Amino acid sequence: MDEVFSQSKKFFSLPMEEKMKLLRNEKNRGYTPVLMNIWTPSIRYMVCAVTGDYKEGYYIGIEVSEDDPDSQKPFCGPNMWPCVVLWMAKRYLADMEGNYGEYHQEALEVARKVSRLIALALELNFDYFDHPAMLGKPIATLRLLHYEGIINASGCELFHLIVNISFRAFVVNLGDMLERWSNDIFRSTLHRVLVNGQERYSIAFFVEPNHDCIVGCLPTCQSENNPPKFPPIKCLDYLLQRYKDTHADLNSYK
Repeated sequence: MDEVFSQSKKFFSLPMEEKMKLLRNEKNRGYTPVLMNIWTPSIRYMVCAVTGDYKEGYYIGIEVSEDDPDSQKPFCGPNMWPCVVLWMAKRYLADMEGNYGEYHQEALEVARKVSRLIALALELNFDYFDHPAMLGKPIATLRLLHYEGIINASGCELFHLIVNISFRAFVVNLGDMLERWSNDIFRSTLHRVLVNGQERYSIAFFVEPNHDCIVGCLPTCQSENNPPKFPPIKCLDYLLQRYKDTHADLNSYK
């Protein structure tokens, strides 16, 4: 874990012109500059801000080689490793591919275990989510995040609770897709980071099911008095729309 964070700090300390050579591509791999996450009007109101996130990121997915048929799918393809693309990172970040590849695999195993707990909480079989039809080839993205040392204005805690985090613990936030699946039984967690003037590094892991998985109201989350609130939708279609809504177009940087 220490080495993973150490390499994250090394990457973000690279000159901006070098990081921009790794700009996030159409496969959702690579670097995202500050303010590239877009907030919807409702979220802007709730976080008392008018812009996106004051963070830069680096996205890593499941490694899929270019000769693999799956590489033609959105969110699938080879990763953009700094030690391969940037000459100045060949020694500086030589172990990044191996370390983050291993960390990604271990994080996915943790996610599978969490999915079993979620299934049991919804009165489903423990492996309802953790089987090939849903998590056989998931869309799983590791995001290295670096928050600038900017002091945020206080006085807007109306919609937020302070979460005390244990050292080396995982913080699990439920997402929009699970909210649809559970028919609002589980609610997507609106969360934010308050920066206290010091730089902050974090590693977030986003897990969605297979591309073709249909996200529809679960059988245990609906009844005659509680019909489905959302229509079924394919995971890929939903995710593409969410990225369109929440990520700025990076073509202007190219």
